[in-house]
Amino acid sequence: MKIESKRLILRNWEDSDVKDIVEGLNNIEVAKWMASVPYPYTENDAKKFIEYAKSQDENVKISLAIVLKSSNKVIGGTEIRNINKKDGTCGGGIWLNEKYQKNGYGTEAFSSRNRYCFDILGLRRIENGYFKGNDKSHNMQLKLGYKDEGVRRKKYFCLATNEYVDECVTGLLKEEFIEWSDKNV
Repeated sequence: MKIESKRLILRNWEDSDVKDIVEGLNNIEVAKWMASVPYPYTENDAKKFIEYAKSQDENVKISLAIVLKSSNKVIGGTEIRNINKKDGTCGGGIWLNEKYQKNGYGTEAFSSRNRYCFDILGLRRIENGYFKGNDKSHNMQLKLGYKDEGVRRKKYFCLATNEYVDECVTGLLKEEFIEWSDKNV
């Protein structure tokens, strides 16, 4: 699978991505915002993740590398999970190597992923979330038209911090995405 935007390519994970994954996730400032990412993050962790990503049923979950076109470097990852075609819904997340944050790459990748969910998968609603305190993620989601919907108290156990964390839930409807797209084309 391949999704292309102006500066990025979202594609399936490859064995050669190990080094870039470790570089991005072996950072507590990134790992602490993700439930299933241990810290420190090792090459073995990355290899296991890639094997897991390759084995997924793409009718239920799609994991994608975020690749910077100019250098062919993996700078993060995103996923579409809990795909439910009957109800027209899905969830997912995103992470970016800290060195590549604050350049609009997260917004570009997530908006491309959202467009794929609505236009190609034919879904009508995307639910996302962020850990309480992750203002970068929250602000990016609001910028893309997401609405705050609630808090799931102590929803996840974060491997990087060994703590239970609250998940703040956001949602985006297809019509909200179309409205956002019309203003940001």
